[in-house]
Amino acid sequence: MKTSKIVLAGATGWAGSALAHGIADATDLELVGAVSRTYAGQSLGDALNREDLAAPVFASAKEAVAGKPKPDIFVEYTKPNVALANVLAALEAGTHVVVGTSGLTDEDYSVIAAKADEKRLGVLAVGNFSLTAVLMMRFATMAAKWLPSWELIDYASDKKVDAPSGTARELAHRLSQVAEPRSTVPVDEVQGVREARGGTVGTTQVHSVRLPNYVLAVESIFGMESESLTIRHDAGSSATPYVAGALIAIRGVSELVGLHRGLDAAMDLG
Repeated sequence: MKTSKIVLAGATGWAGSALAHGIADATDLELVGAVSRTYAGQSLGDALNREDLAAPVFASAKEAVAGKPKPDIFVEYTKPNVALANVLAALEAGTHVVVGTSGLTDEDYSVIAAKADEKRLGVLAVGNFSLTAVLMMRFATMAAKWLPSWELIDYASDKKVDAPSGTARELAHRLSQVAEPRSTVPVDEVQGVREARGGTVGTTQVHSVRLPNYVLAVESIFGMESESLTIRHDAGSSATPYVAGALIAIRGVSELVGLHRGLDAAMDLG
């Protein structure tokens, strides 16, 4: 069995550290490098207090993907302000990429798609690695084929700087591929405070709530005469649910060419 060599950016963060342990426990994956400015120059084992994690920590993605041995897959799990540059550096170095960072825009993904096509490499961008989030998005896109009107509510911690969340952005993108939601009063004809109608992402209105005690939740609300449907995903306080999905993405990305959005691109959901 071939062992895939992984570089993980954001390996010492809340979700990244959980994934680092998950990769270390896998028999078909090997962490050969990590990116963290705080722990640059150390081993990942020193940073995470795990002796069997000998992967060196680099200050930048460009340094990490140039290391030896050459990585097969780069996992981007940092912040939106550096994610685009990290992904492009990895693609330039000839490495497949899994994107777990939220906050990238459709314009960012257009740039990434062009570079992935040029290099004939796979990029799998996942707004949320949680399997229940994947199913929520699948069910919502199914509902959009039959129900004419919808909006999204995106809940997260007051400390989350990007809005909407990556999960809400990804869902809005997917819904826009199905149809344009019907609106009795167009948003640009609203009287009063226009912002009360939320932001338009693609063709979908998204309302982002940022308050203490929320981790992440995304709610899609579909309406038609005399009935409605709500499909909601709630995340807990642990990063554990994201590890299984991230490992699916890592194992599947090398089979892809070009940009693919959503974990189900690497899953058999029928």
